[in-house]
Amino acid sequence: MSSLFAAAALVAMYPAASAAGASVEESLAAKVPGVEPEHISATPVPGLWEVAVGAQVVYLSEDGRYLVRGELIDLMSGENLTDARQGALQAEIANRLSATLDDSRMVVFSPEQPRHTVTVFTDIDCGYCRKLHGEIDDYTSRGIKVRYLFYPLAGPGSPSWAKADAVWCSPDRNDAMTRAKLGEEIKAPACENTPVAEHFRIGGELGVRGTPMIMLEDGEILRGYVPAEQLAAWLDER
Repeated sequence: MSSLFAAAALVAMYPAASAAGASVEESLAAKVPGVEPEHISATPVPGLWEVAVGAQVVYLSEDGRYLVRGELIDLMSGENLTDARQGALQAEIANRLSATLDDSRMVVFSPEQPRHTVTVFTDIDCGYCRKLHGEIDDYTSRGIKVRYLFYPLAGPGSPSWAKADAVWCSPDRNDAMTRAKLGEEIKAPACENTPVAEHFRIGGELGVRGTPMIMLEDGEILRGYVPAEQLAAWLDER
């Protein structure tokens, strides 16, 4: 759970008095650090309110006392309302980010004339990330440009984070990425201003829960490994 929602859980244990005349959104926002009224909206469940920050979603009781983490499912329709909401939030954030991400701050594998571009959150030690990268020539031969963002799932200070830093600090990042994905130890002098923390923050904002996670140009998110042939065919049909 993020520090935001950890704080929300603590604050919800000690609800403050609501300001007279305040809306429910305003009253709840006043009790949760870092949350604004626009982050809060009603759910179909009476007395239960959604709190959405980035692509993260939790629920609060109307009195601010109880915080609920988990999925809200409509048993009549079978729809997972939490997944649908998180997907919409992710697409919105990804669409905004796609216009600001800079190739110079990523490790990029590209054909000469790409027809499609995907941005992939990757962990060097993730098995399916390695499987995806093992087919990188297949992706590029099908006109797909692959831009990597580092997302070491174990977080700062982990071996995966150190490996990502080493790849970035290598004179040939593409070669280092490929060798690292094969399990080779990458030795490179430490360098300043690596983008790993920046990428990790972006992934956190998007609610990355596993890798690889593929972000399309229009902001749509694909979770997990997708074979090159399948991804190319699907992109061509869009």
